[in-house]
Amino acid sequence: MTPTITGLRPLSKRERLREMVADAVRAAVISGEMKPGSVYSAPTLGAMFGISATPVREAMLDLVREGMVEALPNKGYRVRAVPEEELDEITHVRLLLEPPTIRAVVPLVPEGDFPALRELADAIVQAVRDRDLVAYIDADRVFHLKLLGYAGNRQLSTIVSDLRSRTRLFGLTPLLESGRLEESATEHHELLDLVEARDAAGAQALMERHIGHIRGKWAHGAERALRG
Repeated sequence: MTPTITGLRPLSKRERLREMVADAVRAAVISGEMKPGSVYSAPTLGAMFGISATPVREAMLDLVREGMVEALPNKGYRVRAVPEEELDEITHVRLLLEPPTIRAVVPLVPEGDFPALRELADAIVQAVRDRDLVAYIDADRVFHLKLLGYAGNRQLSTIVSDLRSRTRLFGLTPLLESGRLEESATEHHELLDLVEARDAAGAQALMERHIGHIRGKWAHGAERALRG
């Protein structure tokens, strides 16, 4: 007999709708269909999805907490542009956390884990080649959190995951079209080369460059998007 797990329960239809709407809006922001500064009301979005406004409001409140949109009283929700100053601050915190943690986990990654890590890195590159920005962001997050997870610090992984979600998205489409995003994608295999060679200092240095590259390319892509 299968034991009952009292802490788990099936999602209600309303909860499923909430998750589906949140995922769809994230995808639209990532792809550039919903641009920073655009305002959408819950009834308008509900009509687009063919559902009532209630699960839409719930989903948008989740995205408000993520920093993707901001609520406008009596108007709806505005897609949020991440200010340059905020991006710089987040990048600074990531540089404080991620490169030294990568250095620390280099001797901790079991040899037998590298094939699976290579598959995760391949998924990032493949997503770029498929021009699937949603899959790219998800694969990138999974790869980096998997590596950081060898440190055994769940709080650090949670913080980094949150920081990554807040540095997203606007400007990625121009980077994809220019081919610059694939350059960043291939750096994940370079990082694994260094980890597999047990070059802790080299892995830390590459992680520092990788975060810096992402920040610079993000800014370049955003500038192009604004001009376009």
